[in-house]
Amino acid sequence: MNTTEKKQQLAAATFQSGYNCAQSVLSSFAADSSIERDMLLRLASPFGSGIAKTQETCGAVTGGIMAIGLKYGKGVNGTEEEKARAYELSRQLIEGFTKEHGCTTCRTLMNGLDMNTPEGMAKIKELDLFRLRCLNYVKSAVKLTEEILGNN
Repeated sequence: MNTTEKKQQLAAATFQSGYNCAQSVLSSFAADSSIERDMLLRLASPFGSGIAKTQETCGAVTGGIMAIGLKYGKGVNGTEEEKARAYELSRQLIEGFTKEHGCTTCRTLMNGLDMNTPEGMAKIKELDLFRLRCLNYVKSAVKLTEEILGNN
């Protein structure tokens, strides 16, 4: 099993144990950073379900963007070039995810269902979308992020 597959497996297990998509993706990159996995889980916690359950940008994508930022983002003594690079790599992730899944909008990825209503959440559960769709989005975001981080 290669590094990408191990990270995908870790992210999938994290998601299946009750963490959100952003937490699952970001925490799978803990070994690549100096930040403890628990801190990454906390950091990504409000980004699930399209950022705080707003169903906007998919949490799997935002988790990947945060992983890119950890490696390439502009820090205290950073440069504008570092920030520009992080933006460019993040756009690559967004474009790759969109190419693979059609968009990055959580609500669209969830068949247009509103997870903030009892009816919407019931339909999501009935269709088993968290397992059938979100788990795939998590694995996809990990793979794309790993490719981006490995190629730069």
